[in-house]
Amino acid sequence: MEAEPAAAEGAGTEMAAPQQRRCAHFVERKKRFCKMVPAPGRRFCGEHGQQEKENDRKRIPCPLDPKHTVYEDQLQKHLKKCNSREKPKPVYFVQDINAGLKDVAEIPEIQVSLHLHAGLELHLKEQILSHQALQEALNDPKNGESAFKHLKQQASILGNMEKLHLLGPGRCFVEFGAGRGKLSHWVDIALQNAENVQFLLVERATARFKVDGKHKRKDSIFERLQVDIQHLCLNKVPILEEKKLPLVGIGKHLCGAATDLALRCLVESYTTCCDGENEEPVPKRSKSDKTELASNSSTDNERNEEDTLENSKPVAGIVIALCCHHRCDWTHYVGREFFKSVGLGPVEFHYYQRMSSWATCGMRESITKSSMNDEESEDQTNNTEEHDQAYSKTEGGSDTLQGLLTVEERKEIGCLCKLLIDHGRIEYLQQRGYKAALQYYTESAVSLENVLLTAVPRQSWIPEYSC
Repeated sequence: MEAEPAAAEGAGTEMAAPQQRRCAHFVERKKRFCKMVPAPGRRFCGEHGQQEKENDRKRIPCPLDPKHTVYEDQLQKHLKKCNSREKPKPVYFVQDINAGLKDVAEIPEIQVSLHLHAGLELHLKEQILSHQALQEALNDPKNGESAFKHLKQQASILGNMEKLHLLGPGRCFVEFGAGRGKLSHWVDIALQNAENVQFLLVERATARFKVDGKHKRKDSIFERLQVDIQHLCLNKVPILEEKKLPLVGIGKHLCGAATDLALRCLVESYTTCCDGENEEPVPKRSKSDKTELASNSSTDNERNEEDTLENSKPVAGIVIALCCHHRCDWTHYVGREFFKSVGLGPVEFHYYQRMSSWATCGMRESITKSSMNDEESEDQTNNTEEHDQAYSKTEGGSDTLQGLLTVEERKEIGCLCKLLIDHGRIEYLQQRGYKAALQYYTESAVSLENVLLTAVPRQSWIPEYSC
């Protein structure tokens, strides 16, 4: 009984003591306040104090790229390290060097008839080839349907390159629209015993799962150029300044205007710069030398021309698988002179470019049904999204002929439009000293975009004259 008052007294003392303050953060999941004790003068514990502070801060879209946001009070710090900030331009960046026209008037909505040039070759030759370098991969059952289709196209491209004698040592292969760099990868495999080989992989965007990093062979050099082809001056690329190897321009499914930019980059920008640098002053000669030179001028000129063509070709060849003609642009198009020569202009080109998508009306369906369970599923997924978006725009209700033509008629017209645009590219290359050709390099079941553009300097080709 004596203990009871003591206990009561103790209980009374405990109740009289001040209660310890708890964190003011309400834990919604547990339906109670946080039990942590905040520091003196603070309402929240260390963990929830920072959280509450961030909740009170305002997030705003990044001015460099509104796709992501940043805390307003951290904006200046973020701008210094944002991945979308303007980075220092590389030495090979020259604004619009391959762009073509500067200003183009808006295209009016008018009716345009489909003209066909008399010299247009309507039926292309099939050049479906293969290459030994890909045989093991082609026979690997682990590769799915989609990977197999990519490999067949790459094998045929290499086969066509070999037929044109473009696979060999002492060359620099420039892959435009390189992506992961798979085409250059197979070229390197095909040239595993060759010496003095360089690869330049041109891609304006960053790429995941790049394969060029796997190549550690000392005889081949891989270098990436993250730049838009429109602004690429190859003559200023350091690796090309050190060793002026003959270039071979390659590309697999180089989309729309990118093909025209690449052709101008190789044939105009780079070739012109190289020709200017190769013009050296003639060394002084004695009178006897001058007399001898005059007597043999024609022979020497022919010999010098052959030596120059054999040893000093700035561009040894071009092999590009064409793609997405509906994304061509009159501003960048290299075949404008051809269009003008047959009475066509930017208005007609605009509609031919749009109707060219009819040639691949079934592309979205075929891509959607293709297998995605292979090593290149990510590439194929990106291509699917890109083509779906592009074709959904061009096949919309704005085409007034859409309901008047059958699918087959639309495909035929689309193929003619693609052929007309490609013929302008052929004429462009021919006028600049190249023997250029178009051919089917794979079956339409493998890819509906199955036309390959090839070009080699005409001087290395002996023309056939008929009697």
